[in-house]
Amino acid sequence: MSADTRSHRTAGWTGPGRRRPVQQRSQERYGRILDACAALLDEAGPAALTTKEVAQRAQVPIGTLYQFFAGKEDLLAALAGRNLDRYLHRLDDRLRAEAPSGPAGFTDLAVDEFVAMKRTVPGFGQVDFGLSGPAAPSGVHDDQHLLDAEVDNNTAVALRLQALGGDLFGTTDPAALTLALRVALEAADAVLKLAFRGDRDGDPAMITECKRLVRCYLAEQLGPR
Repeated sequence: MSADTRSHRTAGWTGPGRRRPVQQRSQERYGRILDACAALLDEAGPAALTTKEVAQRAQVPIGTLYQFFAGKEDLLAALAGRNLDRYLHRLDDRLRAEAPSGPAGFTDLAVDEFVAMKRTVPGFGQVDFGLSGPAAPSGVHDDQHLLDAEVDNNTAVALRLQALGGDLFGTTDPAALTLALRVALEAADAVLKLAFRGDRDGDPAMITECKRLVRCYLAEQLGPR
């Protein structure tokens, strides 16, 4: 796969916020702010998230934070978008290296990469591609549309996975594929939450069942490949 093709398949989220950094120094500050947000989420959870604390941890003036982010919702949206971009690039690397066949192979790699990020990426346990918990912190009014104002978070992820998987799904009906991936994501999300509820590394049996559930569902909806 060429670099241009890969860029087309994994690009898509540009993020919220008041302005995107262009200069290297601004990009570094922007990244530090998101890193600080992730660390605070791990330490204290979404309810304790404040822009003041994030700015202090990132060692930037609060005014600098507000140059990039209008508030907590923008911060969480940018973190979710960065997580999704990283996830898709990691998954794309695995797809190119292992060349799986059909929805089953795609499912296994997709779940494996999500679990790997859950275990290792700061803040991912609280905000993966949206808020992982049942309640949004104060000041966050629309946590279901952090990635895209037009569609909910899982639909946005489904569309990106659809573009990434391409012919692996073996269907010529884009709308049916989007729906199937949307349902698969909801199911996987629920099972993986159970897997990580009492085990910080994820219950291996639950992770295996998650893969089996999604494989069976997609095979039924898309046909075996």
